[in-house]
Amino acid sequence: MAVLNICARTRTKARPERLSVVLLGLLSLTWLALSPGRAIAQSANSEGSTTASGPSATQNTGNSRSVNTSSPIMGNSFRGAAVISPVTDPGPYFSAPMGAQHFLGDWAGAQPWLLKHGIHLLAAINEEFAGNVTGGKERAYSDTGQFGIEMDVDWDKLAGIPNFWTHAIVVNGHGQSVSRNFGDSIAAVQEIYGARGNVVAHMVAMYGESAFYHNRIDVSAGWIPVGSFFAASPLFCDFMNVAMCGNPIPNKSTEGNRDWPSGNLGAVVRVVPTSDTYIMAGLFAVSPHSYNGGISGWAWAQSGLGKFSTPVELGWTPSFGQHKLIGHYKIGYSYDNSRYKNLYEDANGNSWQATGLPARYEAGRNSAWLIMDQMLMRNGEGASNGLIAMAGAMYSDGKTVAMRDHTWVGMIDSGAQWGRPLDTVGAMWQHFDMSRTAALQQESSLALNLPFQSNQFGPVYGVQSHEDVYELFYSAHVARAMAVQPDFQYIQRPSATTTFHDAAVFGVQFTVVL
Repeated sequence: MAVLNICARTRTKARPERLSVVLLGLLSLTWLALSPGRAIAQSANSEGSTTASGPSATQNTGNSRSVNTSSPIMGNSFRGAAVISPVTDPGPYFSAPMGAQHFLGDWAGAQPWLLKHGIHLLAAINEEFAGNVTGGKERAYSDTGQFGIEMDVDWDKLAGIPNFWTHAIVVNGHGQSVSRNFGDSIAAVQEIYGARGNVVAHMVAMYGESAFYHNRIDVSAGWIPVGSFFAASPLFCDFMNVAMCGNPIPNKSTEGNRDWPSGNLGAVVRVVPTSDTYIMAGLFAVSPHSYNGGISGWAWAQSGLGKFSTPVELGWTPSFGQHKLIGHYKIGYSYDNSRYKNLYEDANGNSWQATGLPARYEAGRNSAWLIMDQMLMRNGEGASNGLIAMAGAMYSDGKTVAMRDHTWVGMIDSGAQWGRPLDTVGAMWQHFDMSRTAALQQESSLALNLPFQSNQFGPVYGVQSHEDVYELFYSAHVARAMAVQPDFQYIQRPSATTTFHDAAVFGVQFTVVL
């Protein structure tokens, strides 16, 4: 597989000053993007023609497949799980996320030697600063960051073992989400935070991969983040909001479909019937704990691993016209055979908070997704060098998951039109509907004068219904393998309630591959 993946006051209408903040944010980012003083000479053919911000990199490495990937240690997830090249290509199904780009060059000759021996080694730094200038329960700001190391080994080159590769990722993270500080537990504005534990080295992934029949069958097994293979897209981590980056919610907030940096013991099999279609299925042990593998990610033999999640995904990756306008269309379903507490009902269908009886257990949990993106206009080589429209939806079982569904629409483009082909600009709208079962529980808490119960997405501040997030970013390539990304997000109904005013958040992201 390709590797380098949160009832006090109410308000009836938007205030004019809130809308002014939105317009100010859009104008500010447009100025930052187009200001001549910020321009840096770029060449689409330099250093492998990749987008140095990481999330939309596309590359070729020797005889490897051309894979549209983005670095998990740059942006939360494995990439390219659904990008299929001709099945007759016998090369490995991964490549380094930034192609030939490294800020420190070829590491004094070490990189070419390592690649010759089948060792893809990458180290990257990601820092994200964000703060809300208005709205929320308080003004707040924070910095979150991560240092990560990834190693992918082609054992054919290293030891003569054909069609076998291993992948490992370890990260160190710091900081806390500013969204939690200003009262939004649904869609954190920073992608890098939490789940890494207060440890020096958090294990994200460690697994082996083997391909058969000219790569028509590909098998991976070991410690794998489920959401990094299923319902994933190389475009998602162009955006800074974690509800989208890596893998959409609600799936990655549930025990059976964790995403990066949490892993599950399991296996994935992909069958490639044609060069532009695939069928992928997985079997993963479900961890009933808050941290899969413990806080460090290394405790794989956790207690309570007797249940399984079984995701399945079908994908089509067509290429239209003489300009090869690439699209990605995928539909998937996952079933977790664990038993989970109903958020509201006891065994008799009444509020368990009111009756004092135990909550009823539901057998199994379902989720489904539909994800699409299509290049509309090409302005350079590579799978993501062009104007791309994207949309999708994800559904989860509202009886046991506090969010019922998540929908989104967005667009991204490179800066080729204004002479900066390594830059990326994008905009997205996300909508989140909370489940009716969760709202019934919260209404019961309110009626009984009890504290609201936290759920999969964090603290609850009122009866939850829906939330909208608007995001605009510009990722500027400022040096080899280095990018700075101003980002603006507007959050309507933080935490899916009317308890706090809409929040406007300015942020900046810095990424570099060493």
